[in-house]
Amino acid sequence: MLERNQTMIQIELYKGDITRLETDAIVNAANNHLWMGAGVAGAIKRAGGNQIEAEAVEKGPVPVGEAVVTTAGSLKARYVIHAAVMGQDLTTDADKIRQAIINSLRRAAELGIVSLAFPALGTGVGGFPVEECARVMLDEILSFPAEGASLEKVVFALFDETGYKAFEQELARRIKPA
Repeated sequence: MLERNQTMIQIELYKGDITRLETDAIVNAANNHLWMGAGVAGAIKRAGGNQIEAEAVEKGPVPVGEAVVTTAGSLKARYVIHAAVMGQDLTTDADKIRQAIINSLRRAAELGIVSLAFPALGTGVGGFPVEECARVMLDEILSFPAEGASLEKVVFALFDETGYKAFEQELARRIKPA
């Protein structure tokens, strides 16, 4: 548990496929046209069905940094939040990722979501360094206003050992001994 603006939020690390998680919503690392090809997006589309992409594309294109919500098809989650962390050039940076996280959290608050799973945004196709991603993501999640938000639990779904270790180290750095 970590403190988020005077309230506690449960942060968990999960090594594996985000599509297997039973959270209210999962976040997709999307491009701004919301096409779901490779990486996390491709895994979500394969596991949840083509209707997720069809619904997302209808809502796009969106500005980089924006986030839109779709149903989750046959996934265990109820929703997919598509966070546009990159444009058609498939590159990203800390500011784009930061804005995509903020907008994902806003969509979650609008829906009354209690549990949310994030991948390491922008670290696959976008090529963003996973250690920096861990810092940026935790900064934004812990500084997001708690009032009016129902979010109690965030799971970081990390597909490989490198990502898991980077988030584990960043999380350990933030936990104060009792």
